Parts: sequence; structure tokens; C-alpha cells
Amino acid sequence: MQRVLGRSGMEVSAIGLGTARIGGLGFSRRGDHETRLIPEAVEEAKRAIRVAIDRGISFFDTADVYGAGRSERILGEAIRGVRERVVIATKFGEGFDEEDGVETVVDVTPEYVAQACEGSLRRLGIDTIDLYLFHLRDFPLDRAIVICDALEDLVSAGKIRFYGWSTDDGERAKLFSEGEHCTAVEHRLNALMDAPEMLALCEEEDLASISRVPLLIGVLTGRWSAGTKLPDEDRRSDWFGEKGFLDCLRRAEALRPGLTVGGRSYVQGALAWILARSPRTVPIPGFRTVSQVEELADTMRWGPLSAKEFEAVVGQEAMP
Repeated sequence: MQRVLGRSGMEVSAIGLGTARIGGLGFSRRGDHETRLIPEAVEEAKRAIRVAIDRGISFFDTADVYGAGRSERILGEAIRGVRERVVIATKFGEGFDEEDGVETVVDVTPEYVAQACEGSLRRLGIDTIDLYLFHLRDFPLDRAIVICDALEDLVSAGKIRFYGWSTDDGERAKLFSEGEHCTAVEHRLNALMDAPEMLALCEEEDLASISRVPLLIGVLTGRWSAGTKLPDEDRRSDWFGEKGFLDCLRRAEALRPGLTVGGRSYVQGALAWILARSPRTVPIPGFRTVSQVEELADTMRWGPLSAKEFEAVVGQEAMP
């Protein structure tokens, strides 16, 4: 099951994979970027990526800041020898020390963009980045056009093929869309958080909608309930004391019957909802293991929810 990545014309699998938490990268309470890898988890992530490719998944999303470069390195090692079978998206804009992950302050200038690109190319072990995404979601509009121009320069230099912005702000996405080689917006979209204005912009400007948090950080998987207990060192444990998060869990549970219709798993149904929402959407769920990747890949076999199934879920969400 394929989708076209906006005006680029590149075909990718309808389901992509996000790599923010591979290799043991987690949700510790450290103030800086998580960098602690677990060797067995790294090898499992590489196996999972290769299984994904064999199962038809061809789109992978990462960022230089994920694990302070470690996610890019793992992905680069996993795709060695099969580079021609995959489309790679990575992101730039956040400063970090590659050795210890300490956050650093960077001035996002054209010179910085070029340096960040070279760093990602080196860690990924590739010659050209297929999709280069700006990671600062609220970067000032009056400075953004300079970044867009810098990305066009990288296209001309053969360092990247296309670019986009990871933002939930339509005005920022619209500004970037004026660039000749802009082809995507990475934005929040899931069965509990629709994005009609951003999807309308993608349709108008011929952009792909890369759907981040498609499973709402685990809410739309069935793995958690109000009584879930996580270790204190896991910062996600705080969520279970927040009324808004508990409300999300309640609303998600109400959607379960509609999302699992026909035999889909909860995860597959949540992704099928996104696929049904627009032909431009490409959700990028995270993964850690081979078994998770197999379940995600099977989503493409099921395909999008039917129009009737989709409307039933939308109707359920609208209920008080």
C-alpha cells in the first residue's frame, strides 16, 4: 500500500515508522536529551527495521536530536545495503552535544542548517536526505523565509531532495509551502485530535501530511488504563495524575469498538482511521521490537477504515 509524498512524486509506504525511542531511548527524568542505549535493544531495533523493509514499509522518520544523534546512527546502520528501498526523513533545529546529549543553544542560521545537514548525512551514512524537516515548531515567521532559502540551497547542492516543516501551525506551514521543493508538513493527527485546517492546506498546496503522535503516545493502543503504574523515574508516570490525560484515556476507550471492527487490533484501527482521513496522510508510529513492526506493517493489509467505519468512529468521538 503506497502513498505519494506530496508534490515530490516520491512513493512511500502508507505507514511509516518513527525512530525516537529505538535502541532503549526512553522517557527518563533527565533534563537533557536521552542518550542511554541498551545494546540488546539496539540490535532488536536494527532487526525490526529490516523486517519492516521486508514487509513493505519504506518510510522512516528520525531527527538529529533523537538520542543526540544515536537514532540516526542506528537507522543508518540498519539500512546499509538497502538504501535504495527506503525514503529517509530527518529533522534539524535543536542544539545538543553529540557526546553527552547536553542541550546547547544554537542560532538557527543558514550556516547552521548546512552544518546540521552534514552531521545528519554523516550519522546516517547516506549521500542525500530524502526529506529534511525543520524541527522548531514555533520558529519566528519573520526569520523562517531565510531557513526556507537555505533548504533550497541544500537541494541545489544535492544534499537533500525535498523539505518541510514539523509544525502544528498552519501559517508557518503555508510560508514554507511557497518554496519550490517543500513537499510535506509533519503535524499532530490522530483519532482523538483531528487537524482539518492543516489537512486542507496540504490539499491546497499538494503537500503530504506526515502524521506525528498517531497513537497519542500510547493512548490509542489499549496498553494503559487509569490504574496503570509506571516507575517513578519514568516521567510519563506524572501523566496518570492529570485530569486531561485521564480524560483522553476514557475517550480513547470509547473508540475501541469502532477501531477494532472486523478484527483489526486497536493499534491497526487507530492507524486505519488516519489513512481514511485523507489520501495524503502517512502516519509514523514509533516502535521498539520486531513484533510491534509486524503488527504495524499488517495495518497496510487491512487498509483504511471504510467510509461507514470512519463515520461511526467520528460519531462516537462527538458524543459527550
